[in-house]
Amino acid sequence: MKIFLIGYMGSGKTTIGKRLAWQTGFDFVDTDSFIEMQQGMTISEIFAQKGEAAFREMEHKALLDLQIREFTVTSTGGGLPCHNDNMDLMLACGKVVYLKTSPQELARRLFRSHKERPLIKGKTKYELQQYIAEQLAVRETFYNRANAVLDTEKYSMEEVLNLVFND
Repeated sequence: MKIFLIGYMGSGKTTIGKRLAWQTGFDFVDTDSFIEMQQGMTISEIFAQKGEAAFREMEHKALLDLQIREFTVTSTGGGLPCHNDNMDLMLACGKVVYLKTSPQELARRLFRSHKERPLIKGKTKYELQQYIAEQLAVRETFYNRANAVLDTEKYSMEEVLNLVFND
């Protein structure tokens, strides 16, 4: 069994993915960390040196590499389901769960985050919320194709974990 967690950056994919993997005994993989390890550079460095298009190709290759693993929880980058045929690949080989979070909550989480994220670097809180809302309007077409859609603001962490595995 494979579980793919999708959603916008800051939706809790990595946090929930690690907990879910620990509870089930599955392996955990974060696609961004996987790419950083393969490339020997951070996502910010990849964007700066090679550009977004090259990064999206790296995401696709990482997904192809990871799809053969069994008993794995994979936290994907926020844009991964929206490029190439990535969503079709994930749906064909595992369970895809969209961790849905409002633009307001995502902006709150991301604005206070100390992690460097190239697509939102330097934005004010208002600009960040507007940017997220615009991106979600496009990305939700892909995200909503998931096998399950879980509202991370409606459920507690424990409820989300139970719903991901039992839904």
